[in-house]
Amino acid sequence: MTILGIDPGTATTGFGVLKKHKDGLEVIDYGCINTTPDMCDADRLKTIYNQLNKIIKCHRPKVLAIERLFFFKNLKTVMPVSQAKGIVLLTAARKKIPVYEYTPLQMKMAIAGYGRAEKKQVQKMIQVQLNLEEKPKDKDKRKDDATDALGIAMCYALDTRNIKTI
Repeated sequence: MTILGIDPGTATTGFGVLKKHKDGLEVIDYGCINTTPDMCDADRLKTIYNQLNKIIKCHRPKVLAIERLFFFKNLKTVMPVSQAKGIVLLTAARKKIPVYEYTPLQMKMAIAGYGRAEKKQVQKMIQVQLNLEEKPKDKDKRKDDATDALGIAMCYALDTRNIKTI
């Protein structure tokens, strides 16, 4: 089964593609969909939509796991992230891909065994559990969103309940 994990954002949307085998998990692809600050909101969302469609066409995931937004201190951050998440949900719905949501706490619990684990600890556990030589990052080596997306995909793969939330 192929799982697409998404960490939504308008500046950077992380994605991670895992294949679940009876023997474990295999990393197929990961990276980030990046937009630039000089783009208007509509162009940023269009870029996310177009790139996500390419990823789905290439890998044909059976499910999509996405980070659930549940708490933000900054309203300026939550609105664009919600817009990007809406684009991801629309794309999945149009492709008839079931969507599962996981909070950062659920992801940390599944990956590190502790819901309040430090981000660096979770990233290291993802690297170790997926047998990666180095911590996954976007091609430009600046963003951790790809790691978070792989973690969200792992959360689905490790969740025996797999309760559809959307």
